[in-house]
Amino acid sequence: MSFSLSLLFSEAFESLLRFAENRTSSLFETAYRPMAKEAAEPVKELFTDLSLYILGAETTVESAVLRFFDSLFPLVYSRLINPGITDLSEDYTECLRLTRQDINPFGRYSKNMVTELSKSLWASRMLSQALSMGIEVINTTEHAALTKECSKALVKMQYCPHCQGLTLIRPCVGYCLNVMRGCLASVSELDAQWREYISTLEYLTNEMATSHDLETALTGIRNSVNEAILHAQLNGPQLSATVSARPLFRACFLPSCKFSSSNDQHQLSMSVRTVLSREFINYMKRSRTFYASIAERLCDGDLVMRDSSTCWNGEDVVER
Repeated sequence: MSFSLSLLFSEAFESLLRFAENRTSSLFETAYRPMAKEAAEPVKELFTDLSLYILGAETTVESAVLRFFDSLFPLVYSRLINPGITDLSEDYTECLRLTRQDINPFGRYSKNMVTELSKSLWASRMLSQALSMGIEVINTTEHAALTKECSKALVKMQYCPHCQGLTLIRPCVGYCLNVMRGCLASVSELDAQWREYISTLEYLTNEMATSHDLETALTGIRNSVNEAILHAQLNGPQLSATVSARPLFRACFLPSCKFSSSNDQHQLSMSVRTVLSREFINYMKRSRTFYASIAERLCDGDLVMRDSSTCWNGEDVVER
C-alpha cells in the first residue's frame, strides 16, 4: 500500500520533472539559439540535482541552482553580451564561473529561484522520505512471525471441519475475527502510529499542492531563467567593464594561473496537483484504518463462508 503511494508519487514527480526540463530547454532553443547546444548540459545537471535532492541526497537546492548559474554565466557572457568572443577555452570559462559568484550578473533572480524551489522541494523531499519509511514499516510487519498459539488457532479454524468430512464448510465470520484479532494483536498496536503517519503524509501533500506547489515551482524555472538572462543582457556593458577590471579575471590568463577544485561548484500530461489532491489524498484516507481493520480485511474474502446459511464456529456447524 505505501509502496503504491510511493510509486504514484514517483511517477507523477518524474513526469513533471521531465516536462519542466524540456520546457526550460525549449527556452534556449527558441529565444537563445546561439547558446542552446551548450546550455543543454547545465540544464540537465540542474534537474538531476533537484531530483537527487528530493530523493534524499546530501545536497541543497541552493547549491544546485547556483551551480547552474555558474555554468550559465560564461555562455551568456560570451554568446549574448559579447557575441564576438569565439574562444571559450576551459580557462576562460572557469574565470567567468568564478567571477559570477562575485559580481552577481543575474541580479535577484537567482536568489528568488532558490527561495521558490526550496519551499516546494523541501515538502517533496519530506514526503518522499516519509513514504520510504512507510514501506520499511510494512515490510517489517509482512514478515512478522506467528506465535504457536496463533498457528494452532489457524489450523483449528481452517482444518478441523475436514476431520469430520465437512470440507465445504468454512469458518463463521465472528469466529474468524476472534482468531485473526488474537493473531494480529501485536500488529494492531501500530494503529495509533500509523494514523499519525498518514496524517503527516496528508499534511505534506497539502503543503505541496497549495502553499508549496511543486508543479508551479518546477515549471516556473523557465521564466526565472529567462528573467535572469534578460537582466544580464540589460546590464551587459556594465558587466563587461566589471569583468574585465576584476583582478581574478586578468590573473587567470597568466601562464601561472591555476584553479582550485574547491571553487568548482505544452500541456502537462499528468498534473501533479491533480494526482496529489485527488488520487493520492483519497488513497491515504482509505488506508488510515489499515492496521485497525486488518483482521476484518482478512476475514472479508474467501476465508469465511459468505453464501451459505451454515458455518464452522470452532466446535460445530451452526446456523449463521
